[in-house]
Amino acid sequence: MGLGTLFNTLKISGTGMRAQRIRIDAIASNLANVNSTRTPEGGPYKRKVPIFAEVFDDSLKQTRDPREDPFNGVAIAGIVPAQECFKKVYDPGHPDADETGFVIVPNINPMEEMVNLIDASRAYEANLSTIRNTKQIIADTLRILRA
Repeated sequence: MGLGTLFNTLKISGTGMRAQRIRIDAIASNLANVNSTRTPEGGPYKRKVPIFAEVFDDSLKQTRDPREDPFNGVAIAGIVPAQECFKKVYDPGHPDADETGFVIVPNINPMEEMVNLIDASRAYEANLSTIRNTKQIIADTLRILRA
């Protein structure tokens, strides 16, 4: 394993951290809007779901070396609204209630969002730990090479 592989590890972990940060932002938005019945676009808030995508480089195509790893990290391909149905809650005094007294509210489960938040936070921490350990390995390798 050369230093290039270690630097690639830093790059991959960095993209993982960025993806988890975006995921955490989406979850925070979902939790903040758990009771939002009206958005600027109209209608209740739709839960946001980030879509992950693998990032590959063209090194394998260029060199045709099967030992090279073309995987180059992870990215967010987009953030899409969830396709879940909304809930109807009977609240005739609510300003967004229909003529029968029902309000359409987002179908966001705060417990599920908190579990997702913990998962994203731990994935972020794992990537951070990988970066710290890789930096230490690089520093130790350079120190040995200088000796």
